[in-house]
Amino acid sequence: MAPAAETSVAPNVRSPSTLPLLAGLGAYGLWGVVPLYFKLVGEAGADEIIAHRVLWSVVFLALVLAVRYRGRIRSSVRISGRVAAALAVSGALVAANWLIFVYAVNTDRVLQTSLGYFINPLVSVVLGTVVLRERMRPVQGIAVALAAIGTIYLAVRVGRPPWLALGLAASFGLYGLVRKVTDVGPMVGLFWETLMMTPVVALWLLFLADPAALAFGAGSPAFDLLMAGTGLVTVVPLVLFATAARGLPLITVGLMQYIAPSISFCLAVFLFREPFTPDHAVAFALIWTALALYTASAARHARLQRRLARRTTAPAEARP
Repeated sequence: MAPAAETSVAPNVRSPSTLPLLAGLGAYGLWGVVPLYFKLVGEAGADEIIAHRVLWSVVFLALVLAVRYRGRIRSSVRISGRVAAALAVSGALVAANWLIFVYAVNTDRVLQTSLGYFINPLVSVVLGTVVLRERMRPVQGIAVALAAIGTIYLAVRVGRPPWLALGLAASFGLYGLVRKVTDVGPMVGLFWETLMMTPVVALWLLFLADPAALAFGAGSPAFDLLMAGTGLVTVVPLVLFATAARGLPLITVGLMQYIAPSISFCLAVFLFREPFTPDHAVAFALIWTALALYTASAARHARLQRRLARRTTAPAEARP
């Protein structure tokens, strides 16, 4: 039975419409289960894990770009001084985001990572409105207000703001803002971001960190391979995401972004047994309602844009 199943599935996998969809599901699925991976290297501190994530990401990204661009690698990754300055800022933001994420996972607060990435799209809406002067539609305003109410409610009931979730949402929202106004592709951009971070993390590993506290090289070869694998954990989903983004409508990619925090939410509650109180339920319900409104508004806007595009591109004789 197995060979028959493989024969029937293979043509669909190779079809242009299915491959980007599978790539998108793979990217967000991997991002959702990545807490499991960082639990495996939890004996290293968050700072050491991020240092190795940066170093090995540079290696794997360089290999991917070399294969992708082959003989024109130098011209393909060349950037201007202005873009380099912007990527230095975005690199610092993504490093902060990674550090907060790994720290949250390794201190048993995966639920906060889920909350942070659920809030993130709404933070991006606010940043787009305030910084880029984009117009916030009324439904989006209601969604942002609901998410704010849910976050404030949780902060009041728990007794302190969910700093890790807010840090993740803010750092990644600002990262997205910088990358939006920077003319560079996702993989080339991340390559330069991590490359510019490399001297900093290398300096930290060689001279500033306590050698006795470093886990890499002090344990088994299997653990060292897992630490090197943090680069693959970064690069593989990014390659899959780039494939999905090229082949799928933007609204589909936007809906997929909720897969990762949903998986992390399930891991936190059902596998890691992190506390999930009625107060968490109220806050998440408000935020999920906000996301439903936001997504519905985005889908409606995308449909209107498509209709307008069809009308403007239709032949003159076909127009009423």
